[in-house]
Amino acid sequence: MLDLTTQIGSLTLKNPIMPASGTFSEDLAQVFDLDALGAHVTKTITREKRSGNPTPRVCEVRGSMLNSIGIPSKGIDAFKAAVIPFYAAYNAPLVVSISAGSADEFAALCEEVSVPGVAAIEVNISCPNIEEDGKAFAMRPSTTEFVMRKLRDATDLPLWAKLTPNTGETTEVAKAAEEAGANALVVSNTLLAMAIDINTRRPKLGNLMGGLSGPAFKPIALRMAYQCAKSVEIPVIGCGGISTVEDVIEYLIAGCTAVQVGTATFIEPAIMVRMIDGLKAYLQSQGFASVSELVGSVQDEQASDGLVFMEAAP
Repeated sequence: MLDLTTQIGSLTLKNPIMPASGTFSEDLAQVFDLDALGAHVTKTITREKRSGNPTPRVCEVRGSMLNSIGIPSKGIDAFKAAVIPFYAAYNAPLVVSISAGSADEFAALCEEVSVPGVAAIEVNISCPNIEEDGKAFAMRPSTTEFVMRKLRDATDLPLWAKLTPNTGETTEVAKAAEEAGANALVVSNTLLAMAIDINTRRPKLGNLMGGLSGPAFKPIALRMAYQCAKSVEIPVIGCGGISTVEDVIEYLIAGCTAVQVGTATFIEPAIMVRMIDGLKAYLQSQGFASVSELVGSVQDEQASDGLVFMEAAP
């Protein structure tokens, strides 16, 4: 019998497919059985209420989209009162995504969401909208280690560190997160980008810049995920531009233990279920008995260390 079971540290998932934070809500329970997924990942929350960034917050670009939502949030009290109880009806592990403006605020929020019903905490140390000029914690190894140690001290729950592509130190940041106590890495958040309306000569986003997601971003995120999987011992969860089952398979072959699906859900709300079915069909056609056999099976023996880990082409 085909085994899709996936292990992320101490958590056992029935399959390796889950949503990316910010692209999944309770409303999808009206579209498909949420227990079909390996895990549930909530929209990123903050401790206080937030209204988010100025509009327009989303725009399409060729092959992808830009967003500058700004993490609107009803606050921690509303989240604990309504969202956590909603997911208690499901068997899939609940992963809560959190964000804050300082290391101390991060630690305080992490402690507040470490409650029954929460299986793991995804720490969004990567969002380009919450730090001035997009300078998130995860842009540098030193700030990554600093905030992750604070978070590790604040909870006994598994911590998933969500990294950023807006850095030239991908593997160094990954190692810093691991050394500071992360139990898994989510690679990665969106790439800081911009679009301009040539008729008005104004940026297409109200916040000027935003995060690039969707198919055009996938090769970058896949490269990062591969590099991180080669650099750390903890699981890597691939995220970025996954819109087909072939994308899922690529990330797994590259070394990811699981994947998160984001922008594609806006286009086809039940696409993750279709991906699970497609993954089963692929594994069976290739003679695999379990999904774990596929993870990290990339044939890269000919690659030199210099080619594998260089951050950019000359």
